[in-house]
Amino acid sequence: MGIQRAHVELHIRQLDGRGLMDSSVVTMMHAVRGYFRCAHIDAVSPSDPAVYARLPKVNRDEIAPTGLDRLELIRFLHVAQTLTVHHGALAYPLGINALRASEAAAVKIEDYADTLRGYRVLHLVGKGNKPATMPLTVPVLRVREACRSQRTSGPLVLRREWGKPIDRRDVYRIVARIAKAAGIPRRISPHSLRHGAITNALDAGVPLRDAHILARHADPRTAEHDDRARGNLDRHAVHFLTAYVAGV
Repeated sequence: MGIQRAHVELHIRQLDGRGLMDSSVVTMMHAVRGYFRCAHIDAVSPSDPAVYARLPKVNRDEIAPTGLDRLELIRFLHVAQTLTVHHGALAYPLGINALRASEAAAVKIEDYADTLRGYRVLHLVGKGNKPATMPLTVPVLRVREACRSQRTSGPLVLRREWGKPIDRRDVYRIVARIAKAAGIPRRISPHSLRHGAITNALDAGVPLRDAHILARHADPRTAEHDDRARGNLDRHAVHFLTAYVAGV
């Protein structure tokens, strides 16, 4: 392709002449980097010229938060249950356990069959193939069991029309449908639920360290990977958040 890192950096500067990126430029930059990454993976390009490209400073004050506040999260979860058991079983892990869209779609019934230290727990493999274990609070477990019905294995959330497992795109469509039914006027995505879970957990009084554990951030600056209290299920953020959401 003949494109070098300098070309990518020049394109970045052209996207934002002020030196500070707003939300639209951030989105476009992700698209640029994703394009070159895929081109390299597919052998269209011999290298990824964007991987080490220097990015302008992001003005985070100009990027509006996309998460749901407390009342919106409560309304979203309530409405999800009134639609179908599948909607509820998907909404709660996103809004309480802060799962990513791909993680929520991949959950199998066997993944939450274990009990550990008195808690029903969910085992999952997150971003970067990193395993995680988190407790399931009563509301989350209740909607999952309603969705599971008499099944003992296999994917938890299925497409109602064909009984096939959902995928990441289905998660986005389901979340958008719930948000519309809940009367939330702006665009809501699975990441909005994840963001809302984390910010509401902090508002509920969860220590920053435990919120990082809930989020399972890959960045070592925001996740304390070596924290010895990491496996303490009694202090897990989902307990604080469930009580916080149920308080209205």
